[in-house]
Amino acid sequence: MSNPSLLILAGDGIGPEVMTEVKRVIDWFGAKRDLAFDVEEDLVGGAAYDKHGTPLHDDTMARALQVDAVLLGAVGGPKYDALDFSEKPERGLLRLRKEMDLFSNLRPAQCFDALADFSSLKKDIVSGLDIMIVRELTSGVYFGEPRGIFKEGNERVGINTQRYTESEIDRVARSAFELARRRSNKVCSMEKANVMESGVLWREVVQKVHDTDYPDVELTHMYADNGAMQLVRAPKQFDVIVTDNLFGDILSDCAAMLTGSLGMLPSASLGAPNADGRPKALYEPVHGSAPDIAGQGKANPIACILSFAMALRYSFDQGDEAARLEAAVEKVLADGVRTADLLAEEGVTPVSTTGMGDAILAALDASL
Repeated sequence: MSNPSLLILAGDGIGPEVMTEVKRVIDWFGAKRDLAFDVEEDLVGGAAYDKHGTPLHDDTMARALQVDAVLLGAVGGPKYDALDFSEKPERGLLRLRKEMDLFSNLRPAQCFDALADFSSLKKDIVSGLDIMIVRELTSGVYFGEPRGIFKEGNERVGINTQRYTESEIDRVARSAFELARRRSNKVCSMEKANVMESGVLWREVVQKVHDTDYPDVELTHMYADNGAMQLVRAPKQFDVIVTDNLFGDILSDCAAMLTGSLGMLPSASLGAPNADGRPKALYEPVHGSAPDIAGQGKANPIACILSFAMALRYSFDQGDEAARLEAAVEKVLADGVRTADLLAEEGVTPVSTTGMGDAILAALDASL
């Protein structure tokens, strides 16, 4: 049998630097755990525009549809600010999400004990936090029609339409329930059924999916505004949160900052299963391209490395190996290894991007 396939799109800014460390981790699993991958590399974002005049070449898009998973670094930078909207680096990422039909966005919020003091909340509230937000990614108010800015009488009006079909809600709900079965078996669905018809439909469909196919999973419903309050009041009450595109955008950033470091967090965007059972999938760190530190060896590669851990778990059914990699990261942090973005104490010398990669590889070696 052939090895599972990965397409690496390092992108712009610090993307190539952090992805270099991911490639070292991938090589480690091939050499030390007999878990080899067939890896291809290509361009996306500004790097693709510089070479092809487009943020995502058609050939790259075709390759992304053929491989088992895509790993992406980051896109964008001030160099491209003057480009037309259709040519901006971010359009490459959006095209990948759209044409791969990646409707389920997984955003974990995990607080490593060694970093609990980085949160703006009290340590006892966030220590041990491990929740997952499942955000519907391809519909809702960001895509609904009609949309635009129109003239109405003597003034302009901006219009965006919140629109969901039953099937769109059904599939993301199933994604959340399946995920909960791998975790603590609890799902909280968030919407605004008290004031929005789309929220009423959302609640009805999620409840129907639960009652029909997932009665073993604990399901609760919560209005999204209350959900935001509960995330900062008592976040550990949640396991999996499923919500729509707009609320998911807001709530996932809120949950991410509970951990104290947005730059530490990975993400996964998943589509429908292929014939082999693997979903179409794109994995990427939550952080941006950070052009101000690009090329200086200061970038923290952990979010990108943890994105590969998510690929191990959700694309390749290698949960034990994903846990091994996550434990290696946790050990490195517990040992006090820090890149510049994680320094909270004076007198601690930060390691470089490569230095953090070295420490994680050493921790992986020690796990054998």
